[in-house]
Amino acid sequence: MKTIRLTVGQALVRFLDQQYIERDGRENKFVTGVIGIFGHGNVLGLGEALANYDNPDFAFIGGKNEQDMSHIATGYAKQMGRMKIYACTSSIGPGAANMVTAAATATVNRIPALYLPSDVYATRQPDPVLQQVETAGNYSVTTNDAFKAVCKYWDRVERPEQLMTACINAFRVLTDPAETGACCIALPQDVQGEAYDFPEYFLQKRVWTVERRPVTDEVMDKLILLIASKRRPVVICGGGVGYSDAADELMRFCEEFHVPMAETAAGKGLVPWDKPYNMGGGGTTGNAAANRMIQNADLVLSVGARLNDFITCSKGGFREDAALVSINLNRFDSCKMDGLSVVADAKKALEQLSAALRQLNWCSGYTDEYKQEKQRWMEETAAQEALRDPNGLRETEVLAALNREIEDDAVIVAASGSLPGELQKAWKVKGPHTYHLEYGYSCMGYEISGALGAKIAEPDRPVYALLGDGVFFMAHSDLHTSLQEHKKITIIVLDNMGHQCIHELQTSNGIDSFGTDFRFRNDKPKGWVEDKVPVDFAMIARGYGAKGYTARTMDEFLDALEQARHEDVTTLIDVKVEPFTWLPRYESWWRVGLAEVSDKESVREARRDIDEHLKRIRQY
Repeated sequence: MKTIRLTVGQALVRFLDQQYIERDGRENKFVTGVIGIFGHGNVLGLGEALANYDNPDFAFIGGKNEQDMSHIATGYAKQMGRMKIYACTSSIGPGAANMVTAAATATVNRIPALYLPSDVYATRQPDPVLQQVETAGNYSVTTNDAFKAVCKYWDRVERPEQLMTACINAFRVLTDPAETGACCIALPQDVQGEAYDFPEYFLQKRVWTVERRPVTDEVMDKLILLIASKRRPVVICGGGVGYSDAADELMRFCEEFHVPMAETAAGKGLVPWDKPYNMGGGGTTGNAAANRMIQNADLVLSVGARLNDFITCSKGGFREDAALVSINLNRFDSCKMDGLSVVADAKKALEQLSAALRQLNWCSGYTDEYKQEKQRWMEETAAQEALRDPNGLRETEVLAALNREIEDDAVIVAASGSLPGELQKAWKVKGPHTYHLEYGYSCMGYEISGALGAKIAEPDRPVYALLGDGVFFMAHSDLHTSLQEHKKITIIVLDNMGHQCIHELQTSNGIDSFGTDFRFRNDKPKGWVEDKVPVDFAMIARGYGAKGYTARTMDEFLDALEQARHEDVTTLIDVKVEPFTWLPRYESWWRVGLAEVSDKESVREARRDIDEHLKRIRQY
């Protein structure tokens, strides 16, 4: 057996550079490079290996904050359809802990993400080292144990030879479309520099094949029997449709069998918005047309969706007697809400299902109901977007103008606050792979970093990060990284001076605004004065070296958009909008944990409304 003597760090880098992924006969390199921040835990081990690795095509990107840089990797992998990734490395302790939130974001969204946090000394000889957390009752516990709750695979390499099985198992998960998510390989800082005679075959090119799993005959018989007995089906299009490249198959299915379709946040934009059967976003943040079709359906056919509480309206959005079918590669997701579980690749399953229904000459019982619903929704959208506020810009009008003005191939990235709801209801997706929403974890702070990841994935496309002022406060360090990497993104900050969607959640449930507006404090223990704290976000951007514009009117906003289009560096547009100027909720409900007892009658009234809804929802 031929071997080569390398440190653990050196062997890891060589292994990463030799991983490939193949689907439908198309093969590509899986690991593009590493994003990291060096500290005493990794700079002399893995850092030495990266610094001296002689392959200019294996990239390194220096981050500014470990959570933010990890969101770059998630945004990159998502925009690349999960067929390419960056690994992420940090020092021990706080650097590693900072990546835990990003790991959860990747796992919830089913995005492959590899984390290589440094760990304490395997020898334990110099313990406790700087930044080490000690647990008196279990000395093996370190900061990196926090990754266990949010990763699909976790390992700690305490001896050099353990690296091989750790890597193989991590990539088994990373390349599995059913089980993919965050994977953590913790690397003790002494082990990173230890040498071992690694077999050459561990370091050779390895191709991971993504197979398309078909529907079994037994399940297909049940599926056809169920669908054939229904007349008013509705399809829910989830993100799995995109990752399976099944959008064309879904379009053909809906057209041929006259089945209306509602989109999840992850599934939006996979099917062109102007198709007559595409009802748009459904669920708690959905529109009236999609939700009415879902509520009146006798069969809900979920394809590639996680069926979270937003698309199901906290399990209250479907008819009590409606049948549910869930096509998903992940058995856990396919079994949700006790429907018919169809564990299969979305593209393969739709091809099989269409062929079987064609033989039966089956078609839905719809005539033109869904076309009428869609037309009514288009009229409602136009009316809402035409509304104006004498005090300033409305969020809805700003997004409508942005939707009209940006380039047809531009990618928009959003994740949290009121924006996902606005976009889910009304954004008209112009082209494929232009709608990039992280709404599985709704992680505040993903937006700028995720946009940079999308730009790295597709450097020739314009990329826009859409976020609120509350998000900007949480994470904007990768604005600097975008400048460093010469990757221009356009950042749209909608400044309504607070966490206003949470303010609205409070007040709509009988609670006075508390802790959600960005106001100056007065001398009372829980009080704030009326004046809000103003911030010039454009100036912050200019301080980084980016371009910055401020817009208080529509003319100023349109002018800033035009100027941003011609800038050659990252540009931020600070748009001052009035709070609560978004689209209302349509035909939907969302369960929230409101107090059962309260001194306020308004809270008790809101609680009574929740209790009434709880009588009508599905229990599991």
